[in-house]
Amino acid sequence: MRRSRRGLPDDAEQIIERELAHWSLLDDTERQRLLADADWLLRHKHWEAARGFELTDTIRLVIAAEAALLILGLTPDHYRLVSSIIVFPSTTVTTGERAGPAGTRTDEPLAIHGLAQDRRGPVLVAWDQAQASARHPARGHNVVIHEFAHKLDMLDGMVDGTPPMTVGAMAPWVAICTEIFEDLRAGSPHPPLRAYGATNPAEFFAVATEAFFAVPAELWANEPDLYRILSDFYRQDPRARRHPA
Repeated sequence: MRRSRRGLPDDAEQIIERELAHWSLLDDTERQRLLADADWLLRHKHWEAARGFELTDTIRLVIAAEAALLILGLTPDHYRLVSSIIVFPSTTVTTGERAGPAGTRTDEPLAIHGLAQDRRGPVLVAWDQAQASARHPARGHNVVIHEFAHKLDMLDGMVDGTPPMTVGAMAPWVAICTEIFEDLRAGSPHPPLRAYGATNPAEFFAVATEAFFAVPAELWANEPDLYRILSDFYRQDPRARRHPA
């Protein structure tokens, strides 16, 4: 297991431009903020490689940049519960009984792309999934965004799908998320939200966050109320960003 706490590499912008599709959608101010937040994550968090895997500047930077997307409208302090980022090379499979969609229980093998440990625990990420999501956001799933969304959810001490927010924002958040979540639990599709969002409210928030950043126009078209409250929370409007020529 190897650790590193270096900041941005000299060719950071070239790496991000090559690996992160969102980069082309950001304006100059957002790009500078993303670089600053990525640098903060690289310098202030422990970075570890599991299973003899070797961390490169590209691996560290791509994951940091994806995580930085979430907090472009927030602050690095929102990641205060992230103690470290542990990167393993590819998806692993776990077995054993666990919660399934719509309140069920299952013992089917489960592919693990990432994991966010409670409290000040680490975030675990599969590099092959993180890289694929960074390059192809239209697939709608992003393991880095998903796991770091869980860390935002944990900020108030509860993993319940409701991150800290103003009192005025709480009532519409609970009403809108609960209605869609219960619909998903009942088996009703709500594209572009993945069915995994029906597992519990925490997974619903993480899945909704993935859609908000990965396929914002599709989420707006299908779930405008959900898009609006996510936009208010993250203080961003991803669908309004320009598209590359």
